[in-house]
Amino acid sequence: MTGMTSSSRPLLNRRLAEFGTTIFAEMSALALSTGSINLGQGFPDTDGPEEVREAAVRALRDGRGNQYPPGPGVPELRAAVVAHQQRRYGLTYDPDTEVLVTAGATEAIAAALLALVEPGDEVVALEPYYDSYAACIAMAGGTRVPVTLRPHDGAFRLDLDELRAAVTDRTRLLLLNTPHNPTGTVLTRAELAAVAELAVERDLLVVTDEVYEHLVFDDAEHIPLASFPGMRERTVTISSAGKTYSFTGWKVGWVTASPALVTAVRSAKQYLTYVSAGPFQYAVAEALSLPDSYFEHFRADMLAKRNILATGLEEAGLTVYRPAGTYFITADIRPLGETDGIAFCRTLPERAGVVAIPTAVFYDHRDQGAPFVRFAFCKQTAVLQEAASRLKTLSA
Repeated sequence: MTGMTSSSRPLLNRRLAEFGTTIFAEMSALALSTGSINLGQGFPDTDGPEEVREAAVRALRDGRGNQYPPGPGVPELRAAVVAHQQRRYGLTYDPDTEVLVTAGATEAIAAALLALVEPGDEVVALEPYYDSYAACIAMAGGTRVPVTLRPHDGAFRLDLDELRAAVTDRTRLLLLNTPHNPTGTVLTRAELAAVAELAVERDLLVVTDEVYEHLVFDDAEHIPLASFPGMRERTVTISSAGKTYSFTGWKVGWVTASPALVTAVRSAKQYLTYVSAGPFQYAVAEALSLPDSYFEHFRADMLAKRNILATGLEEAGLTVYRPAGTYFITADIRPLGETDGIAFCRTLPERAGVVAIPTAVFYDHRDQGAPFVRFAFCKQTAVLQEAASRLKTLSA
C-alpha cells in the first residue's frame, strides 16, 4: 500500500495535511529507545490526591456514571465548577445553562472552534501555541493569525500593539492561553484589560484556555478574562482537572460561558464524544471542593521543582526563562553555540540522557522559535535532580 487512492488523491484531507505525527510521539519514542529521562510531554509521573482517586473508585462501585452521564455533565460537577468560579474569582454562572463538561480541555477547544468559526474566519492566537490549537482552527476551516510572544527582561511578553494590528474585519475570535504553554507567561491585569478592551471594541469572541489556573508562581496572579468589563457575554472559559489534580488520563474538562455560547459549543461537542468519563466526573466534583491548603501545597511543590530544573539548566549553560505559571520551562540553547532546537532535541538523549521538546514546532514563524527548547518539571524531585545532573555534561 502506498497510502494513495487510485486517483492519487492523498487520504488525509487538505486541512490536516500539515499535521502528521506529533513531536510528542517522536520524542517519547526516543526516550524509550535510549532510556532517557522524559521531560518532553507534560504529564506527572505520580498520581494526584488519594481522596480524589478513592472518590472515583467509590463512584464506580456505586454505579454512578457507569452509563451515559447527562450531555452537559453530571449535576454534581457542574455545581462544583460554578462554586469554584464563584469562590476563586467572584464569577457567577448558572450550573444548568452556563456549564458544559467535556473530554478534557482538548475537546473543549475543538468544540468551541468548530462551533464558533466559519470557513474563512480568522482566529488570532498567541505564538508559540499548544499544537492542538492549529489543528482545531484548521478543522473548523479558519485561518490562524499568530501574534508572537517574544523574550524581554527574562520572560516572554505580549506586544499589545502587535495584537491590535493582527485584528482585521475577518477576525472572528481571539484564542488565548494564560498561564501560557509553552512559555510560562502569565498575562498581567493590565494586559488582560487591554485584550478585553480590544475584544469589546472590535466585537470579538474570545476562547480562553486556563488549564494552568492553579499553577502560578512568584508574584503572578491568574485573572480570568471573563471577569473584565464587557467580557462575560463574549468569553468561552475553558479549564480541566488534569493539570490541577494530576489525573491527566481522566480527561475531564469544562466550559463556562453565557447560555448562548454554551449552547453553541454543546452543539458541536455532542457529535464529538457525546459524553465521557462518567465516574471521574463525580470524583472531580469532590476534587474542586478541596481546601485551599491543597492548592497552596501543590503550587509550592511545583515551584520547588521548577527551581531545581531551572538551576540545573542554568548550570548546563542555557539561558533559562523561569516561568510565572504552568509546569514548563523554556530555555535558549544559543549560549551552547547551537541555534536549531529540533536538531538539539534529537541529539539530547544520546548526549545527556534527557528528552525535551523543540519549541519551534509550536510556531508558524519557525525561525522565531528555533533556538528555544521546552522542559517539563511535573516529575518527581529525584527525577529532576538526576536530569539536572545529566544536563551538566552539556557545558563540560
